[in-house]
Formats: sequence, structure tokens, C-alpha cells
Amino acid sequence: MPRSFCAARPSANLKLVSTLALSALGALASSATAHAQDRCTALKSAAITGLDVRVTSAETVAAGPLSATPGPGGPPGYAGSLPARCRVEGVIDPRKGVGVVDYAIRFALALPNDWDGRFLFQGGGGLNGNVQQPLGAVAAGDKPALARGFAVVSTDTGHQGAVFDGGFFADQQATLDFLWVANGKVAVVAKALVAAYYGRAAEHSYFVGCSTGGREGMIISQRYPAYFDGIVSGAPAMRTGYSNLGLRSVSVALSKAAARDASGNVIPGSALSDGDKKLLLDSLLKTCDANDGVADGMIFNQQGCHFDPAALVCKGAKSDSCLTSAQANAVRTAMSGPKASNGRQVYPGYFYDTGITFSGQGIPGVLSGAAPPVGPRTPATTQDVDAEAAQVATDSSTLGDSNWWTNLSSFSGHGGKLLFFHGASDPWFSALDTVGYYEALGQANGGADKVRDFSRLYLVPGMGHCGGGAATLDRFDLLSAVVDWVEGGKAPVSVVATGAALPGRSRPLCAYPQHAHYKGQGNSEDAASFECR
Repeated sequence: MPRSFCAARPSANLKLVSTLALSALGALASSATAHAQDRCTALKSAAITGLDVRVTSAETVAAGPLSATPGPGGPPGYAGSLPARCRVEGVIDPRKGVGVVDYAIRFALALPNDWDGRFLFQGGGGLNGNVQQPLGAVAAGDKPALARGFAVVSTDTGHQGAVFDGGFFADQQATLDFLWVANGKVAVVAKALVAAYYGRAAEHSYFVGCSTGGREGMIISQRYPAYFDGIVSGAPAMRTGYSNLGLRSVSVALSKAAARDASGNVIPGSALSDGDKKLLLDSLLKTCDANDGVADGMIFNQQGCHFDPAALVCKGAKSDSCLTSAQANAVRTAMSGPKASNGRQVYPGYFYDTGITFSGQGIPGVLSGAAPPVGPRTPATTQDVDAEAAQVATDSSTLGDSNWWTNLSSFSGHGGKLLFFHGASDPWFSALDTVGYYEALGQANGGADKVRDFSRLYLVPGMGHCGGGAATLDRFDLLSAVVDWVEGGKAPVSVVATGAALPGRSRPLCAYPQHAHYKGQGNSEDAASFECR
């Protein structure tokens, strides 16, 4: 794997940020009594030394409700009010690229009138391609960062297009921008504009994202270690080529137990009936639910869950109370993940969790046909894992994978804190892959105890990709947790989670490898009745 596409050294980065901020301040300094409108409008003439930055609009926005849906992982239907703010839009390095396509790193920056001194970079989703409203809603509980007084920036990372449109990979610079460069440049520009607008630099800087935003958070910690004080990385798309290969292996496994039409083609979704899925879920809960001290329809002790679908194989005729041997083998193979011909695990399997048979609104569970976000939707019946893995290894997008870099000595050395979260039922990116990366951090940074000094991982039972699920508590505030750790030195042992799927219930999400366990007394619906074990 090539490793020569690194950002500037941390010391150089710090000097660059400082120089640019001072340059912007010198050109745009305003008195403390200047009106917000005047200060906002003045940003239209921003000129930042060393970068081709063009502010295309700078307008004040009155306080009021959210006018558009938040980005990936944000709480749907946020009903609270957003503060009065200056909204800045701009482009960095506009140019003509391959195919005479217009490229530029576009960004949007929200500068609240009542600023709390903090800056937050909002991660993207999919292949990006559009500028999401700067809000900071991911893993922020019931109150987005902007509503708390953070200055918030978002970006398209250098290209325009549909969320899974990969046409920009034909252009070298657009590829570099998406994989590594754009977020670093936007961070520099946004911090300079923050300093120019408020007359002082941000006291603390944070990066929060899920999926692609989670990958970006990892890249920030790896390639721009001095830029941010705290990072929250959710369900990181750390190696999408391999995760898509993993989903194809699930499809192939299930196709071997599926029914065929008159032409011999697989009938999609026929491997497991609704009755079969209910049997699997009921049996899984019977085996693993109470391992955390209470039978509540949720599995918090994922590591202690040892479920084998072979126990459900029919001893006689097939019925809703048993599986055929072909079905049981298909489930076990699908959940085990793809292996090369020499037995090497190419991509991890999946946790046996309550969301694996989910088929409601959102991304279906891994056993309910969670197809890759890109690629053919036709169920495959055969797979050459060796050939597919070799192909993935040569993909240009694979160069941006964030799973192989584990040396975070510079990031942790300046006091940086890194929180991960991942839904245990995520079908697109296996939570076991994030567990593997977190454990690799321990091996590369002085052991598990040493890593816990700067990083924690939280697994969310029943949760799919960045949120959602029939039996999950997918609303939690890791933003406050990372702020308290960075600014107050309070390491987050656990965070309380709630969710619309289970009203009235709360649970602690415990830092891996611990899990929430019922104390044996008290209200079993209340997080206070649980401890981390």
C-alpha cells in the first residue's frame, strides 16, 4: 500500500493555520461594536494568503427552525430553533478538470452570533458531492452543535454529483481532494474565517461524522494530527471496496438456499421467509438476550453471544419452527464473512444482533438483502473471493482506506481525543471491522490501557448504519462526551442512549470491551440501573 500521499508535517500545519488566520484578521479586522451584518458582509472580500479562496456569499440568517434535513446520521425532524448566524459559502481552488468539468472544493460555514468559542467540522456521507447544511447533528443527542453555539463547516470535498456518483475518480486532483486533501484545506480556511469574523481564533476544534464522515475523522487523526482537539468517528467507511465484497459474499451465501424461478434464476429474498427470520431472531434472543442481566429484546454483550444457526436445523419436515440445513449453512456462511482460498479472512463477519433480519424503513439488515450502495443489485450465485480481493486492492478508492494507519502518536501527543461508535447491526460496514481497528490501535500505541487514555469505542445494540433499527437506542451525545474529555479531562466511561424505537427506555453505552449489565435491582428501563462490566 503506497504511503507517500501524506499531509504537511504537524508543525508546518500549525504555522500555516496561524499565518492564514492572521492574514485574514489583518484584512478584515473590525471593532467589537461592529454589527453582525457588517462583519458578515465583510467576509465577502476575504483573501487568504497561500490559497485560492473565493467567498461567493456571506449573509445573515435570522434565528428560527431548521429549514432542511440534516446530513448523514443527524436526528430527523429536529424541532428546536437554530441561532441567528452569518452563513458563508465559498470555493477553494476552482479549476477545469478531466473532461472540462468544473471542479472546486465548496464549503458552507455557519457563524452563530452567540458563539461559544468552539469550531466543528461536519463530516460527509457516501461519495459526498454536495455541501450539506452546516449543523453538527451527528452523535449530538437532541441538540446539534450549531444550536449550542459552535461555528460549523461542511464541504463537498471537491466535486459535485449524486451521493454515489464516482465519476470524479477520473480526475487525479478530485480523487486526492476526496480521499485526503479537501478536509485539510477547508479546516484551514474555515478557521481563518472564524478568526476574522469573531476577532479571535477558536479555542477548541472538533470533527464529527458518520460513514464517510467517520472515515474522514480517521483521516484527520492520521494525516492532520494537529488540526483538531477531539474527533467522533461513527461507522467509518474505512475500506468500502472490501465491505462491498463482504456484502456480495452474503448475497452469494443466501442465494445457495434461495428458490429459483422457471429459468433457474434466484428469486431475490426467498432464502429466508418472514417466519424463518422470526425464528432466527427469537432463537438469538433466547440464546443471548439475558447475557447482560436482563431479557429486554436487546443484546449488549455482543462478545459473549455464541449463537449457532445449526441448532435450528429441522429433524423432520421443514416448518416455521426450524430451518433446512441449506438455510442454516447459508446464515452461518453469510455471518462469517468472506475468506480467500487459503483461509485468510478478507473482511470480517457480522455480529449476531437483533437488527440482522431488519426489513423496515432504512437500510435492511444483513440477512434481509442489504446490497452494496454501488454495484449490481442482481443476487450473485458464485464468487471468486481471491479475484475480487485482488481487484479491490488495485482500485483508486482503496488508496483512501483508513484502516491501515494506526500510529496516532502525534494526535494523542498533543492531547487529541478520538471516540468511535458503530451500530452492532450495521449491514454496510461491519462493526467487527471497527473493533479490529480499535484493537490494532492498542497494538501500535502501547497497549489497550494506553489507547484508552485518548480513544474509546462504543457499540450500539440493534442499530443499523449510523442510526435506525426496530429495537435500538440510537440517540446519544458523544459530542458532549468528547468536549468534556478534551476541555475538562473527564474520560467518558459511558454515555446514555435513548431512541424513538423504544420510548421510555435508556441504557448506558459502555466503552469497549465493556458492556452495559443490569445491576439486578432497580427499574430495568432506566440507565441508572445498569453498570459497565
